[in-house]
Amino acid sequence: MKRLLAAAVCLGSLLLGGTAPALAQDAGGKITRTWAMAEFGEPLYGPDMQHWPYANPDAPKGGSVVLGAFGSFDSLNTYILRGSWPSGIGLISDSLMTGSGDELSSAYGLIAESAEYPEDKSWIVFNLRPEARWQDGQPITADDFKFAFDTIREHGRPFLQSFYEDVSGIEVLDPRRLKFTFKTRDSMKPLLTVASASPLPRHWWTAQGRDITKTTLEPILGSGAYRIRSVDAGRSITYERVRDYWAADLPVNRGLNNIDQIRYDYYLDDTVLAEAFMAGRIDFRQENRAQRWNQSYDVPAVRNGSMIRRVVPDQTPRGTQGYIFNLRRPQFQDVRVREAITHLYDFEAIQRTLLFGEYRRVKSWFPNSEFGADGPPDPKELSILEKYRDRVRPEVLTRAYEPPATDGSGNIRANLREALRLFREAGWELKNNRLVNPAGEQMRIEVLLVSPALVRLTEPFVQNARRAGIDASIRVVDTSQYQVRIDDFDYDLLSVALNFFPPPGAEQRSYFGSAAAATRGSANLAGIKDPVVDALIEELIAAKDLETLAATNRALDRVLSWGWYQIPQWYNDESWLVYWNKFGYPEKMARYTIGFPTTWWIDTGKQASVRSPG
Repeated sequence: MKRLLAAAVCLGSLLLGGTAPALAQDAGGKITRTWAMAEFGEPLYGPDMQHWPYANPDAPKGGSVVLGAFGSFDSLNTYILRGSWPSGIGLISDSLMTGSGDELSSAYGLIAESAEYPEDKSWIVFNLRPEARWQDGQPITADDFKFAFDTIREHGRPFLQSFYEDVSGIEVLDPRRLKFTFKTRDSMKPLLTVASASPLPRHWWTAQGRDITKTTLEPILGSGAYRIRSVDAGRSITYERVRDYWAADLPVNRGLNNIDQIRYDYYLDDTVLAEAFMAGRIDFRQENRAQRWNQSYDVPAVRNGSMIRRVVPDQTPRGTQGYIFNLRRPQFQDVRVREAITHLYDFEAIQRTLLFGEYRRVKSWFPNSEFGADGPPDPKELSILEKYRDRVRPEVLTRAYEPPATDGSGNIRANLREALRLFREAGWELKNNRLVNPAGEQMRIEVLLVSPALVRLTEPFVQNARRAGIDASIRVVDTSQYQVRIDDFDYDLLSVALNFFPPPGAEQRSYFGSAAAATRGSANLAGIKDPVVDALIEELIAAKDLETLAATNRALDRVLSWGWYQIPQWYNDESWLVYWNKFGYPEKMARYTIGFPTTWWIDTGKQASVRSPG
């Protein structure tokens, strides 16, 4: 996958020829010493790589860009549960190894110049580069990674902790050698996970009584290509390129990080944010509303070339997007109730009237990927599911999950009849236009939203729910309230798009595992507690090859889908980009990312003729 580190990144006697890692023998058996790893198979790029094929090593440095962000932020500490952090904060941090935009699970040396691990993959040692340093000039040491790991274990967000559940220990062998040991054996997944770890500067956090367990708006000392230049709490954050960045000439960085200054301005209203772009106060945006994409960009600036409107195919595996049921609420604990409510969501009418026919229906918890189920179970999936035959719904083993559909006319009589039938089976009756339980209590649901722009897309569903006798409502809250309510599981239905980290691994425990259902701040938003789901998660974590892992995750997907834990919405298999014509970018794009702003640069010749910020 990647090329060897800078300056011939001489790994001394470890320097490799070709793409295969070096093997050595010790008392414990074969030891692999390598500068690059892949979870399955070999890395795509060899050690002779001079730069990523989707990066321009001759890209000019300089200029500035203004980007828009929705909501607000109140902390720069990304490790703890409290607070909301700003967009772009990852720009200030480097990691032991870095991934490739052309692969889903690979790692190439960055702070670490090489890694060593045994045949059973029970541990890994990272050898840090002697030139690696913090932005204050202090060296990055193995102890800084231990400080980060200890912080995650003791104070980190539960979802962040879930990535490291397979780590049994961390040891500082010397200032430049760091060792992780694992509970598991014969799996590359935990090795790749720790390879993505970033350090925390112990010397900075322990100075002047700084408390890693608290939120802060003091600019954090970083290790990456950018530093925090200024912070206007909740309103904007500005990053500036580090001119003497220690890793700038490494092959994994050559042609990246070209823009001198990147500023994120925050807006509390999505419409105002879009208007700010049209007025030239924002340089680039990735459009996420079909109405704007179809109706707002037929303007002179697009016609004369000052503004670019561009479609890019998106092959990125996705997490689901939908209304997630909170099973901690009594009314949703019966699967028939969840299925009934799902029948009240008329995607086809929303697609026709509000989405301009631009989207694809979500039919999986892992859409746009080989890890999501599609069609009836294949033989591999059936062999995995067979042992759970008596503990899953029959549909899981026999047919594809299909969310309820309509003809798109807005008339949902057939779906409404089916919903009321399911409600009756679950003990709810429609009486005097009120859906009530045997105690005479009306069913109530509140849909929690963070963006006012989602209201018009949710109102048709709420109106249909009211037709079924449900006391349904919408609640829109600001970003800080939204985060608190998510952390506390304080919602009925939550409109959310989940992140997905392919290939899937231990983080699935936090998304769907029983133990996470009661853990404040976990990613198990639905409160799923299913022993079959737990068992399938452990099977996929233990998978030894990609084919088995993908089939196991598809089996998991089927169990989740037929559990009716969400009302699936939609996804886009394209990226809609709009930007003022001041940028240059490589001719070749990475497979899984558009690369903005990392691989793009400011084209001063274009910028001179464009009226936009910067």
